[in-house]
Amino acid sequence: MERSDGRKTEAKNVQRPTLNAQRSTAKRSTQEIITILHKWGIHTLGQFAALDKEQLGARLGPAAIRMWERANGAYNRVLKLVRPPESFEESFEFENEIETAEPLLFMLRRFLEHLAVRLHAIYLVAKELTLQITFADPPQVRTQDGSAAADKQVYERVFKIPQPTNDVDLLFRMLQTHLENFRSEHPIVAVALSAQPIKPAKEQFGLFETTLRNPSQLSETLAQLSALLGADRVGTPFLEETHRPDAFRLEPFTWAVESAVPSGKNRQSGSDSHALRTAHATLALRRFRPAVSASVFLDADRAAHVRSADIRGNVIEQRGPYLISGNWWDEKSWARAEWDLQTENGEVVRVHEADPPSQSYGVARGTWKIDGVYD
Repeated sequence: MERSDGRKTEAKNVQRPTLNAQRSTAKRSTQEIITILHKWGIHTLGQFAALDKEQLGARLGPAAIRMWERANGAYNRVLKLVRPPESFEESFEFENEIETAEPLLFMLRRFLEHLAVRLHAIYLVAKELTLQITFADPPQVRTQDGSAAADKQVYERVFKIPQPTNDVDLLFRMLQTHLENFRSEHPIVAVALSAQPIKPAKEQFGLFETTLRNPSQLSETLAQLSALLGADRVGTPFLEETHRPDAFRLEPFTWAVESAVPSGKNRQSGSDSHALRTAHATLALRRFRPAVSASVFLDADRAAHVRSADIRGNVIEQRGPYLISGNWWDEKSWARAEWDLQTENGEVVRVHEADPPSQSYGVARGTWKIDGVYD
């Protein structure tokens, strides 16, 4: 091609990148970029850093620019500080095996003092303590190759703190009460204590709400009762899902603050309020526990006379029998027939016959007992 001044010029074909080509370069992965660089003969970090940044970005996209900045030390990555989770745990291994509680209690008090200081420094309190005691002389366990391996014996107990606190004396009394009746067949070689932290509770009660005056003292009292009577004899009774009289189970005691007027109900409606209910006259059964043995004389299958150590007299009116039974599907099956009897002296009693003929398939009559007296 000739210009007006007679000089020749060469025309070059310049291919501009299309929109699709730009999208493909923006979506290239690091592995694809490395493959392309190898095809160009770029195999080292120095060769890659010597390339022009703008031309590299025009051909391979923004991902290649970020790689070039890292290779030349021009890329600044902000560090994300991550605080490792704090572990509130103290442990100690005794030089000699111990068989008494005094060294153990001494170490536990030191543990509590250290944990209380650490928790107080970050404005937390302990809501749960976990005690672990390691014993010596573990049983020998034979492995598959015939060698003897010792399996450590570790006792673990979790203490729920009713009102989270860092009071060392209070927490120590809780541990001491538990260890007073603790017995072990093997000496102790190590002890560990860990605390589960929580933020201090802040709660504002309503006009009809209340709380325990000293939850920690109540927990300590329950712990002493459990140590004295056994954990299975201390708790809150709950009725079983059965019609059997006096069938209940014990569950661990928990204190929950409940409003006298439940939320979501009409505070002016008497039918929805648990605190204000319409009183109605009913008879209350003053139940005897255990039931009192009695003799009931029948006349034409009707009670005519009842006699026990404290109650006796002719029956002038009766209601019943009320047949109830349950657990017929297992070995704990039971059946009884109940009557409400009024004697000539005005007393109204409830009696029952265990395994009555109608429930025992014609077997002889069972025993009679007085369940209680109606007030």
